[in-house]
Amino acid sequence: MADPMTQSTQISSSQGLADGQNSVAAKDSKMSVKDLVHWRDPKKSGVVFGLSLLTLLSLAAFSVISVISYLLLALLCVTITFRIYKSVVQAVQKSNDGHPFKALMEKDVSIPPETFHKHVDVSLTYINRFLKQMSKLFLVEDLIDSLKLAVVMWLLTYVGAVFNGITVLILADILLFAVPPFYEKNKTQIDHYMEIARTQVNTTMAKLQEKLPGAIKRTKAE
Repeated sequence: MADPMTQSTQISSSQGLADGQNSVAAKDSKMSVKDLVHWRDPKKSGVVFGLSLLTLLSLAAFSVISVISYLLLALLCVTITFRIYKSVVQAVQKSNDGHPFKALMEKDVSIPPETFHKHVDVSLTYINRFLKQMSKLFLVEDLIDSLKLAVVMWLLTYVGAVFNGITVLILADILLFAVPPFYEKNKTQIDHYMEIARTQVNTTMAKLQEKLPGAIKRTKAE
């Protein structure tokens, strides 16, 4: 007969191994946005990219109300069809399996107040930071930074003349899933050229600052 202490040790080891496997599986099942855009799991990234691109293309062809209505209608068709199918199968087999979506219906889909307040607080932090930065730029606390913003806005006027908002979002979605893997494969060369470009921009800005009148050289508003 096995020693009780040995049995206890074996049970604890088995439980620890099972918990470790479960935690690894849970970690693998949760993918961050960074993992998706870097195509760590090609299947999941492909599904997300395909759905997002299909949604944006639909919005380019139809109104937002039409797209949302069609999506919800498609979802309803799937769930109603499956519900009728399971009811027919249960009637033929004379089984009593209950509602096919019972497990999903019993899940708590409500948002905890703590989670809601946490995300609101985080969002409020970013909003306040954005408003503070915009205030500095539009009130010209730093002349160089305000000029940079003016140049960007001027360039965006040309972008807006060529593309509409949906087209820009479609291009952004494609670039979001195309650029990260390309950057990973050519990181060394890209970083080298980016450093050269950054040096040139900093040199140009320094020369421009030297030519400005002394009273407005990157002075901060008091």
